[in-house]
Amino acid sequence: MPQLIHECIFESARRVPERQALCYQGVGLNYGALAQMVRQAAYAWLNHGLGRGERLAVYLEKREEAVAAMFGAAAAGAVFVPVNPVLKAEQVAYILADCNVRILVTSRERFNQLAAALAGCPDLHTVIIIGSMEALQPPGGIKLHSWREAMLAAAQQLSHPCIDSDMAAILYTSGSTGKPKGVVLSHRNLVAGALSVSSYLDNTEEDRLLCVLPLSFDYGLSQLTTAFAVGACAVLLNHLLLRDVIDAVDRDRITGLAGVPPLWIQLSELNWHHARRLRYITNSGGVMPQPTIKALRKALPHVEIYLMYGLTEAFRSTYLAPEQLAIRPESIGKAIPNAEILVLRSDGSPCGPHEPGELVHRGALVAMGYWNDAARTAERFRPLPDRSGGLTIPELAVWSGDTVRADDEGYLYFIGRTDDMIKTSGYRVSPAEVEEVVYASGLVSEAAALGVAHPTLGQAIALVAVGDELNTPALLAACKRCLPAYMVPTRIDMRSQPLPRNPNGKIDRPLLAQQLGASQ
Repeated sequence: MPQLIHECIFESARRVPERQALCYQGVGLNYGALAQMVRQAAYAWLNHGLGRGERLAVYLEKREEAVAAMFGAAAAGAVFVPVNPVLKAEQVAYILADCNVRILVTSRERFNQLAAALAGCPDLHTVIIIGSMEALQPPGGIKLHSWREAMLAAAQQLSHPCIDSDMAAILYTSGSTGKPKGVVLSHRNLVAGALSVSSYLDNTEEDRLLCVLPLSFDYGLSQLTTAFAVGACAVLLNHLLLRDVIDAVDRDRITGLAGVPPLWIQLSELNWHHARRLRYITNSGGVMPQPTIKALRKALPHVEIYLMYGLTEAFRSTYLAPEQLAIRPESIGKAIPNAEILVLRSDGSPCGPHEPGELVHRGALVAMGYWNDAARTAERFRPLPDRSGGLTIPELAVWSGDTVRADDEGYLYFIGRTDDMIKTSGYRVSPAEVEEVVYASGLVSEAAALGVAHPTLGQAIALVAVGDELNTPALLAACKRCLPAYMVPTRIDMRSQPLPRNPNGKIDRPLLAQQLGASQ
């Protein structure tokens, strides 16, 4: 049984070395070759001075080198930080600086976009480039090396000591106060999550899982770890068109496909006649609309549909078994194996059936906290009421901030969030992060970003600001320049009067949301 996340690859290589582990652009890599690639990456990172528990970031699209770089860092006894490839240079540099990244793995094209911002990353000493090194200029104090040369020159050496409670990865997710926060995951978190998810999905080495979600997203990374835990194949896809996903399902003989509601809403409208081998699909990152569920059940009558709920701080929390879908299609199900999900009042006491309360997750998947942020960690990761009678070290659970209710049979139903976070396209977006860019433009005196209902995105980002209406195009251009596409407001409402305040003097976001809803 693997104890460390990279051991999932090594164990599958020992058991089924000739089985395909990865498929990228039609080219397969078996487990024996992937295990050797991961070991070589680990040696390379050690040769380049990556210390125990130090961070290596990967800023790449989905490809073999990204997988080897991440799991190689874990195998070296270090920590990998997958960075969403759609983020802009300033956002990437913030992440690199925030968790003191020492080595960055990226492509030539991405390095050219990022180079100027690396001056704000004082701990970064090495950048590994995939692609040509010709005419690349290293920023001050940073060494550039090619991926190929780094792998060829890597001499075998001992990895740093590592146990299952050590850090393995840091995943960045938007925080309610603005800047993204790094969720620290241990080897135990990742391995337990992979074994739990693969068990209820009945994954085997015969499965082929299509990876369409970013590997920086816990749900996307889970496709890799779930596949590797059972010796299945992960098929990497960087799709441009929705049709690419359907084509890949047919061409690559996909048996499992994970998506978020906006993706499923669009895919449900396409022709799935060639998805003969598809065994199951999963949804997380938001509530799947009922019309979409009906359309998918009609288009894929032979396919099992799993509705799930998760949060980065616990990787995965609940799932609804496919046989329950027709009975309770609006439910997020029950706890995944090896987890307990509680519905608690604000005082920590349990809620009764149908009583709304906060979803609280306990068990092996609860993360280690937020990187270098004791205050936010203490707010979200809190002790449970002592139920043992004499436990002197309290158990920490993750308090999700989501309001749910349980029915008489214990099935859970999502009600809403207790904060102002916006859920769009499967991403959590902090209003403050959008507002920071808006204020930095100098074009407004007040601004509030909020989520409004959207038929495909779940929520769209609307911006209400005080300023000259003639500046709207320039404000939108500033947002597009500084924010990834999913964070750019789809609607800007410029006003000449101050924004409404609540009795505490804060901007009245519920009133603004109500006004926007009425004006649509």
